[in-house]
Amino acid sequence: MDILILILGLAILVVGAEILIRGSVSFGKKLNISLFAIGVVIVAAGTSLPELASSINAVLNNHSDLALGAVVGSNIANLILVMAATTIIVPITNITNNQINQAWINIALGICLIIMSYFYFNYLFGIISLIALTLIMYFQIKKGSILVDDIDKDEYSIFISLILIIFGVIFLIYGSDLFVNSAIILAKRLQVSEAVIGLSLIAFGTSLPELVIGIMSALKRKVDFALGNILGSNIYNVLGVLGISSFFGNFGMPEILARQDLYFMLLITFVILIFMIIFKKLGRLYGSVGLMLYLGYIYYIFI
Repeated sequence: MDILILILGLAILVVGAEILIRGSVSFGKKLNISLFAIGVVIVAAGTSLPELASSINAVLNNHSDLALGAVVGSNIANLILVMAATTIIVPITNITNNQINQAWINIALGICLIIMSYFYFNYLFGIISLIALTLIMYFQIKKGSILVDDIDKDEYSIFISLILIIFGVIFLIYGSDLFVNSAIILAKRLQVSEAVIGLSLIAFGTSLPELVIGIMSALKRKVDFALGNILGSNIYNVLGVLGISSFFGNFGMPEILARQDLYFMLLITFVILIFMIIFKKLGRLYGSVGLMLYLGYIYYIFI
């Protein structure tokens, strides 16, 4: 029964994210917001909302390990699984300096998390994170670099767009509640740590919106959008999700994450950056290796 509730919560999360993204994109178009702003500010923020909802719920219920595991695991899933699925379908070529800069930001945030493993996440971290996130988004928009293209021809009225956004948020909150609670029960029954459950099941579930968008944009030959959404979502996960979650309680980094997973996430980001700088593309080779690497990673954390 718990597994069925877990699957139901996951399904509601994915549906909620899809509704929210459609409403946000349409809302942005109606207000003549640039494609870059829609993709990086609205869509990347929208696909990070499952992580935010699940993390806040976990912190409020004194399960912060689950929140941190979900964020780190989701970033790893984005960098390996989502990137692999996208590049296997269509290689990402003609890498721009702006995209490379986003990868550098991801590396900086990975180092920041490693440093934070020696401290506690609290309201001070939250304030600094939200200021940093605002500045990053501001300068990205100010540069006027377009990371995305139009991936969805659907466009609704402002009223319908707002309704979609509201219902998307409701679905996300309700779905995250079902998903987190059932994951905690499942973790206890299987005698698996909450951090591991967060790294795997919850991380995969909350990364499904990015995965769906990545595959959809690849099929439509809009791979620049997928790359921008992946790197942008990871920025939101660290600064937005953990930053906002830290206002709901103080929590520290689980030892299992500080010992291995943070370094693995940083290593993968470096590999992507090397491909981007040297080869100026992320091709099917990276996709194939990345997919096998992610399956091996999931197998490893459960051993």
